[in-house]
Amino acid sequence: MKQLVIVERVCLIGHIVSMVFGLVGILLVVPNAEVLFHLSEIGQTAMQWSMAGGGVVYMILGAAAVFLYALRTLGLGRTLGFMLPAVLISLTSELLGTSTGFPFGHYSYLSGLGYKIAGLVPFTIPLSWFYVGCAAYLLGRAGLAVDKKPSLLRHAGAIVLGALLLTSWDFVLDPAMSQTALPFWYWQQPGAFFGMPYQNFAGWMGTGAVFMIVAALLWRNNPIQFERSQLNFPLAIYLSNFGFATVMSLAAGFSIPVLLGLVLGVAPALLLWWKATASPSQIAVEAVTNEISVASVKVALK
Repeated sequence: MKQLVIVERVCLIGHIVSMVFGLVGILLVVPNAEVLFHLSEIGQTAMQWSMAGGGVVYMILGAAAVFLYALRTLGLGRTLGFMLPAVLISLTSELLGTSTGFPFGHYSYLSGLGYKIAGLVPFTIPLSWFYVGCAAYLLGRAGLAVDKKPSLLRHAGAIVLGALLLTSWDFVLDPAMSQTALPFWYWQQPGAFFGMPYQNFAGWMGTGAVFMIVAALLWRNNPIQFERSQLNFPLAIYLSNFGFATVMSLAAGFSIPVLLGLVLGVAPALLLWWKATASPSQIAVEAVTNEISVASVKVALK
């Protein structure tokens, strides 16, 4: 188990470092190509590698980190119960979107994100749906105490909040990744929201909600028991990816999507994390109070 934790942390650190390295390349090197001539041979090679495959690496490392985390904390069955629906359903939505325009709108992927499945969707895209979606859903599920106080309303709330966190990340990511000097996809019919059609957000909410519903159904007889520290990981994944998107968008001059993402994504994520991590201490306080009350009754009876 200790070795698994080490590999998981290495993947997480590598994921974050890859994003930082990518930001340096996209925001500093690409607009100022002459910078390359002042780098050492090793530096030039590193930047060329970053431009060619940095996006692929950071998403693979993110997916690997979340998979190992889920394997350690949730078990293999629940991990696959989320990963397989997330990957397959998001891939289906992306293939439909890039070929028919449903459910996101008409768009196409450019190069830079790896081999394209059916020549349409980079294989890394479903992985990103999985690892950010898993982090978002776990925050929603733990924050609403779905496994401690299960109810249909709590389950539905966790799915809605998880899908909202996932969509809020796209509020910030999509404008920058499709309209900067080095775009990774483009909209064939630009929409009213900073180049994105509003349909795109409905597609994100719907796709995220569908695979989270499937996961909830597969997990229904196998509740999750989290320790407080175990929720730091999904929060770190969500905030680091949101941070990457934020820097990209602000550098491109898109401040309104960032503000919207902060209100609908980061703030709820922090609140859910705080509520989930605060609950054990509250339970302990309630337990102590009950013990004192019982003790008082016993003393009174004597």
